[in-house]
Amino acid sequence: MEGYVQAIHNRVTVDWNSIAPLRLDPTIIPPEVEVKAALPIHGGRPSLVGPGRLESLDLNPYRSGRRLQELVFELARDLTRGYVLQPTCQVPAHVLFPQMVKIAEAYLKDKAQPLPPANLLDVFLSPYYGWVIERLVEAIRPDASSGEAKEVPRYETNRGPGSTSEVDFWTSRDVREVLHSHLNYVVADTAKWEQSAAYILDTHKEVDAFVKNAGLSFAIPYLHNGEPHDYIPDFLIRLKNSTGTHLTLETKGFDPLTEIKVQAARRWVEAVNADGSYGRWQYAIARKLEEVSRIVATAAGPTPPAA
Repeated sequence: MEGYVQAIHNRVTVDWNSIAPLRLDPTIIPPEVEVKAALPIHGGRPSLVGPGRLESLDLNPYRSGRRLQELVFELARDLTRGYVLQPTCQVPAHVLFPQMVKIAEAYLKDKAQPLPPANLLDVFLSPYYGWVIERLVEAIRPDASSGEAKEVPRYETNRGPGSTSEVDFWTSRDVREVLHSHLNYVVADTAKWEQSAAYILDTHKEVDAFVKNAGLSFAIPYLHNGEPHDYIPDFLIRLKNSTGTHLTLETKGFDPLTEIKVQAARRWVEAVNADGSYGRWQYAIARKLEEVSRIVATAAGPTPPAA
């Protein structure tokens, strides 16, 4: 899958449970710095202890010239402009803009998290402003509860559906033999995390088959820093329940982009389930080894109705 198709006629909405928050971190944009003339010393390097006056610069003059409502309207304007330019968007700008205003207000109120001494008005600054736009663009959907058609995938046109029958490659990484997989080995990217998770999956009573996502070219698209990226989750699992559910499982340690990738994965699942061509899918992330078995058991239980 290379993207999504939206046919917006009147109403949009946001899945607030999935959207990644924005943390305004003073270590990214310092709210105050001290500077002075870069006078060289005898060693040739600039020094702060030499002659010259030390000046303190901060963001207060910048913040005093900004208002939160101005930020809201700028966000709504840029979001509206981007959506109106889409060929599948049929809603006029004057109908879409008020909805974008409410969405921008709600995101800044509930999802923007200034870490003191950062200030909410710092969202005007780069890279924060671009990150907010990216998170909202990835989260805004046609409002199916108001009669809009659900967002569906845009599949690649240059190749058909992927299959484990196509996997054949050499690797120098650690591999482990498995039984309940169409591939003879699990290729591990960690010292023991993925090997242990693979054993749990291979012996779990609810698992019909599974595969480590290596050499499959299975990726979930997402946007970050203005560029498209591919998120490659760890395992694909087919469960034994009557609905033929597939579970995409991530075994995750620390990753600063975790929340962005989770948002992308949930969007992918929602769109693929709306299309229905490839069965029912779920996504989950295990941060501890003991969570893997419980996640599989929960996914194999009664499948909730489509949203």
